[in-house]
Amino acid sequence: MAYSSIVKPSAYFNTKLYSGNGGTQSITGVGFQPDWVWCKGRSFVDNHISFDAVRTATKVLKPNTTAAESTVAATLTSFDSDGFSLGSDGEINANNQTFVSWNWKANGTGSANTDGSINTIATSVNTTSGFSIVKYLGTGSAGTIGHGLTVAPKIYIIKNLSDTTNWKFYTTAIDGSLDILNLNTTDTKSDSAGTLPTNSVFSIGTNANQGANGNGYVVYCFAEKTGYSKFGSYVGNGNDDGPFIYCGFKPAWILIKNTQQGGDDWILHNNKFPGFNVNNQYLYANTTNAQIDLSTLQLDIVSNGFKIRKSTGAFNNSNEKMIYMAFAEQPLVANSGNDGVPATAR
Repeated sequence: MAYSSIVKPSAYFNTKLYSGNGGTQSITGVGFQPDWVWCKGRSFVDNHISFDAVRTATKVLKPNTTAAESTVAATLTSFDSDGFSLGSDGEINANNQTFVSWNWKANGTGSANTDGSINTIATSVNTTSGFSIVKYLGTGSAGTIGHGLTVAPKIYIIKNLSDTTNWKFYTTAIDGSLDILNLNTTDTKSDSAGTLPTNSVFSIGTNANQGANGNGYVVYCFAEKTGYSKFGSYVGNGNDDGPFIYCGFKPAWILIKNTQQGGDDWILHNNKFPGFNVNNQYLYANTTNAQIDLSTLQLDIVSNGFKIRKSTGAFNNSNEKMIYMAFAEQPLVANSGNDGVPATAR
């Protein structure tokens, strides 16, 4: 049984649903001051929007596109003690539209990290939850960057702030080697020529995706924490009685991608969308689509993981490998607080 020292996962990651008002408003109920806020309109077609405390408020990235960072004053205007405040921009606050925000806690604006051969501008780290936000400036030379986690990340996502490049999703979660996917495309995975991340650094090259001279970069780094986060892979069986994926917790958020079949989207389920098992409401991380309610990508969220309930190739093609990221609503059993009170299914 997976015991967790994180009694309350929602103190580090939480999903918040809200409605737009077309003006200004403060979104509360997150439960902490978020350091990475990823928003998406649920009821209409538009881009995903991402903000973080290291780059500061109003600095916009769009995870489903290659767009460089832009400053939009009427977007997220501040990171607050229990959420965030919004301006009138339609992509995150259109009147009478519904939205979702996914929120992670790091450690504010952070500070420079000197562990690597290239110092960071800022590294904001939460070692308890295994999450850090890194900002650095490319030098045109290969090098190493400090992530601050004290353990090697299994996933780190890099975006060039200065140029129109893909969101590079680096991971050891598929087979232990370093692989690359694009978070904003439907491409299959490719092998990385880079070295594996260590307890202190990850490596970068000289291309525009990692280290172009004078270009700014942001990186979101994730290390697994028992009972709170799980990053791995599973093999599809092509059957409606699909694989069960053990996480050691009841998931709050699940991201899945077929790594071997081109054309398949990144599928995002979470525990705040309406409906219970089977859960068939989701978003695509790489598209502008509104929230989808279809029976073709169903799964069950249970006390210790999730169960695939459809044969669809996007997350269950026979003998093909899927990658997943999952964050907890509740650990199966915590070391304290809820000690001896196992999680239940949805």
